[in-house]
This record gives sequence, C-alpha cells and structure tokens, in this order.
Amino acid sequence: MKLQSYAEGRWFESTADGQVLRHAITGLPVAEITSEGLEFAAMLDHGRQVGGPALRTLTFHQRALRLKALARYLLDRKDAYYALSTATGATRTDGWIDIEGGIATLFAYSGKGRRELPNGHVYLDGEPEPLSRDDSFSGQHICLPLEGVAVHINAFNFPCWGMLEKLAPTLLAGMPAIVKPASQTAYLTELMFRDMIASGIFPSGALQLISGSVGDLMDHLDYQDALTFTGSAATGLKLRRHPSVVERSVRYTMEADSLNCSILGPDAEPGSETFELYVREMVREMSAKCGQKCTAIRRAIVPRQLAEAVGLTVSDRLGRLVIGDPMRDGVEMGALASLGQRQEVRDRIVELLAHCDRLCGGEPPPVVGADPEQGAFLSPTLLYCDSPLEVAAVHDIEAFGPVSTLMPYDSPDQAIELAKRGRGSLVGSVFTEDDDFARDMVLGAAAHHGRLLLANQHMAKASTGHGSPLPNLIHGGPGRAGGGEEMGGIRGVLQYMQRTALQGSPDTLSRVTDCWVRGARRTEGGPHPFRKCLEDLEIGDTLASPGRKVTLDDIEHFAHFTGDTFYAHMDEAAARANPFFDGRVAHGYFIVSAAAGLFVDPAPGPVLANYGLDRLRFMQPVYPGDTIRVLLTCKQKTARETEDYGEVRWDTTVLNQNDNVVAQYDVLTLVAKRSH
Repeated sequence: MKLQSYAEGRWFESTADGQVLRHAITGLPVAEITSEGLEFAAMLDHGRQVGGPALRTLTFHQRALRLKALARYLLDRKDAYYALSTATGATRTDGWIDIEGGIATLFAYSGKGRRELPNGHVYLDGEPEPLSRDDSFSGQHICLPLEGVAVHINAFNFPCWGMLEKLAPTLLAGMPAIVKPASQTAYLTELMFRDMIASGIFPSGALQLISGSVGDLMDHLDYQDALTFTGSAATGLKLRRHPSVVERSVRYTMEADSLNCSILGPDAEPGSETFELYVREMVREMSAKCGQKCTAIRRAIVPRQLAEAVGLTVSDRLGRLVIGDPMRDGVEMGALASLGQRQEVRDRIVELLAHCDRLCGGEPPPVVGADPEQGAFLSPTLLYCDSPLEVAAVHDIEAFGPVSTLMPYDSPDQAIELAKRGRGSLVGSVFTEDDDFARDMVLGAAAHHGRLLLANQHMAKASTGHGSPLPNLIHGGPGRAGGGEEMGGIRGVLQYMQRTALQGSPDTLSRVTDCWVRGARRTEGGPHPFRKCLEDLEIGDTLASPGRKVTLDDIEHFAHFTGDTFYAHMDEAAARANPFFDGRVAHGYFIVSAAAGLFVDPAPGPVLANYGLDRLRFMQPVYPGDTIRVLLTCKQKTARETEDYGEVRWDTTVLNQNDNVVAQYDVLTLVAKRSH
C-alpha cells in the first residue's frame, strides 16, 4: 500500500514513486511512502485559519473531554495496531509500551486538564502581583494558546506513543498540529491517525499528517508556530539552525538520543535485592524495543569490585533471551526496525570495540520462526571498558540498539564524573539502599539529567523503571539530550501557550481573567452567596459578616476540646516571652473555625460541600477581647462539563476590630447548578 497524508481536511496520495518500507521480521515490503505533491504552506494555513480558531472556541475542559473520548476510541481499536506493530519488530510487550502507553497519555492529560486547568480560555500563571500600595494597580501573568500550528517530527521507534505524547498537551492547550512520523514505521502511525480522523472527535484542521518528507514546510514557519523534534542530535541541530526557526523565533523543542547511565551503589553486593533489581533493569532496558529507546541504559556505571559479577550475571540473562518472530509464543525480543538500522548499530559496535572488550553478543542470534538474515535481528551486546575516564568514545558513540557498556568506578566522585561525561542525558538511575549515596549522586549529577530514578527494594514493585517516561514528569534533558522538556503535566501544555504579563486595575483584570483580584469591586447585599446556584453567582459577590468577640474562654475551650494546648494559647508568661506575641493568643485554626461560623449559611442549599482551603496564612495574632469579622468574596467559578455542579473559590479575609487582616485564605466549595 502507498501511505497517504492528511492535509487540509482530506486524504492525499502522491502519484510519485516512494520509498519502500520493509517488514522488520520478514524483510518483505509493507508500504511505500512519499509526500511528493503536498502543499506544505497550505497545510500550515489550514491549521492556522481553520483548526486553531475551532480549538480555541472550546474551553480547557471541553478539550480535555475530547482527549478522553479519543483515548477510548483508540483503545477499542488497539488489536489492529498490535497486529501491524509486529512489522516494526516489536513484541507484544514492546507494542504495549507504544500503543497503550500512548493512549494512556491521552487519558492522563484529560484528567490533569480537568483537575488543574479552568473550564475557560485563560490560564492564570501564579497569583496576582500587587503593583501599588492602595491595590489600585495590579499585575497578572496569563497564558493563551499560540495562534499557529505545532509541527511534530517524530522518531521511528515509537510510532504511536511518540505521536500521542506530543498531541495530548498540544490539543489540550488549544493548538492544531501537523504530525510527521519517521518514514520507517509510518505505516503504524498512519493506521492510528486514520482512526483519529474517522472518530470526528476533534474539529477539522486540528490534526494533519505528513507521510514522507517535510519538503519546504520549514520555510513557512512563523513565530506563532511551534516545532518539536525527536531523533538524532545531528538532525535536531540542523532543524534548530534552520533560518526560519532562528530568524522568526519559532518555539523549538528537541528530544535527542542520549547515552543514559545507570549507577549501582557500592552497597549492592551480589545476592542482594538491589543487585538483582539492577541486573533485571539492565536486561530489560537492553531488550525492550530491541534497545531502540532514547531512554535505554547505554552506560552501566558500577563499583569496580562488582563489575565482574554484574558482567557475568547480565551476560548470562541476555544469553537466555528468546529472540525471533514476535507472533511466536515465548519470544521475548524481536528485531530492530530495519536492516539499515541493524547495520548502523553493527558499525557503532565496531567503533566501540576499539576501546572495549565484548562480554556477550557478536554472533548471529538463534532466531525462532524467522530468517535471521532477512529480518533485522541482532544479539544483545554487553561491552566492558576498564578505564572509562580515559576513553572519550564510550561517552560519545551511541549504538541505538541492544547494546550497553559496563564501566567501573573507584569512588563516588568518579561515579558522578562518569555520569557527567554523557554531556547531557534524558534519564539516569541510581540503584542503592544507601540514601546518603543516592543524595550524593543527585547533588553531583542531577544538573546533567532530565530525570533521575532512585531505585531500591522499597519502591521496586511500583516503579515503572529507568526507561519509562511518564506524562506527569518531564521528558527531555540538557546538552546532548536536546535541552527540551516534553510532557511534565501542565508544564507540557504551557509550551504551546504564550505567557503574557497583564497590568491594570483590579476591576479590569478581574473581568479579563474571570477571577476576582484583590482591590476589585465587591458586590454586597442581596441573597446570601451560599443561596445562589452556580450560574447565579457573580465574580465579586461578597458577604460581609457581623463581628464576633474572641474570649479567653473560647481559647481555653478550643484548646481542651482539640488537645492543642500549645503554650502560646495557655501560658501568659510564656506567650509574652515569645517574640511574636504580647500575651496569650487564639489558635489559628480557631480563627478559621470561628470565621466559618460567621459566613456559613446553615440551611440546605446550592452549596454541597467544602473540599478544602488554599493559601492559608495567619497575618497577625488575635488576642482575647479582639473582635473578628469576615469578608467572603466569590473569586472564581469552574463549571464541570459532565456534572450538575461546579467548583467555587472564595476569597476569605478575616479582619479584626481595627480592620487589620488577621487571616487570609481561599475556601473551596462544590456548588450545584440550577438543574440540580
């Protein structure tokens, strides 16, 4: 079949001859790919003029719910993806990482979007900044989606996950995307993409696909566009230096292959749980996806006295792996993505062998159910470099396959130095039960890594492992790894948004942001705010409570009732000796409780529940004889799309008889809609 592109709302098949893509196991043709004839400038215009506006009419929550619907739609069709995934050389386990791992990222971002983003169009980045003493002039950082197109150029090793882990934050941000998969495995990307379009879940123009080269696409990028790249550092640098990217300040994120390391602590003697964990992780990282992972362990840094034991044990486990056709029962490792990829890995091994000894690998592997010459099979290869601080090549040459180099260290400082020699990595790991050793490794090496796994027996069952990027944590790294940060929860969404600092009056900022800013008008009078349904509440609606005099009996009763008999509440002399107090003071939590008594409307009504406090601060003491009162102001509303209630955030200010603020915090409630 000839792969098609999806451009300007329709499928496009080039009439030109294309590159033949071959099955990684059988060597037979699978597909043909070319993008000859595509109008790349028109694709960008379509995304900017059709997809972007359509996405931006949706709120964050509406986009999040569409991510969830898309995830469910793809999950129902996963069997077809698994069947085709074997053509890439992937086992069922490899396919699970790529296919269901990618779909899980859609689910994750859907959940985070509904929990952490407003059901609106403006993201507030931090609290308002007071810019004047009288609260008449304030600042607020906001984020809005970029009005261009995100172009995602992806790698061959994860044709599904690589696409979805970028699309999830992009679409949630409200930005359309053009996906350009690596040609070698683009047939699997195209299959999943067809289902995404067939689902009709995202509006026209939100998603486009290039099957083949990008042609002159880069020439048409502008400052509102974003460009992401996953692949080799050399190609990534070429893209970073493209005139359009440089001259127009195109937002660019690069995630390149890196020589990731894993450090074994000196406490991990053979036979210990930590030693076993380390060996298992080494074997898994060398064999999963046939070692074609940008996060795989390329450098195994171990205490010199444990190097022989690690080498023998890992080599033995690798030698027992069953390699062959992933469709056959019992096969644990498939093939590299192509014969060309296998040859490239072989060439890199030859270069490394000029500086290393081979501990295992080298011979053609026994292959189950396939021809070892027609398929891109390769034996897992473990190398050993005895003097890694003196050999630059082991820190520079990456064999992107089932290859790792064992290198010994003689002191913790040497281990740190070896970790740094990778010149920037996506991920490193430290296996130790010694928390002091783990701390030393973090302080010494974390600045050179995007992520560090600190592994021991206490977290082993729950751990996702060294090489597994997670949607809530950043995926990227400094230096050679590209300097990018993908995912990372909402951090990933903000990469496709513009941060803008607003300055103005609190009233204006409140209207623009749909969030009450201190100093803005309050609307008092009328029904108690707790008697209003979600739709009837207005930002700025305020209850000014009556006052309550705080007595010594109140303080003592609260102390005995709760058991909080801290001296500042119970001992006059000790309280006076405290530099912050002039005598006995009321408990902070008594103030919060008494404040609730002043503003709560007790009868059943629209307010369904209180689910927390945010930003609680006690500003000055409350003494016996002081009178407190409350200003409760509707600060922000977030309607839930699929529920008959929403969240309301109330600015709560507790004042004393001198109108001095004694406490300030946000009360969070669930409030029913009219239909409830």
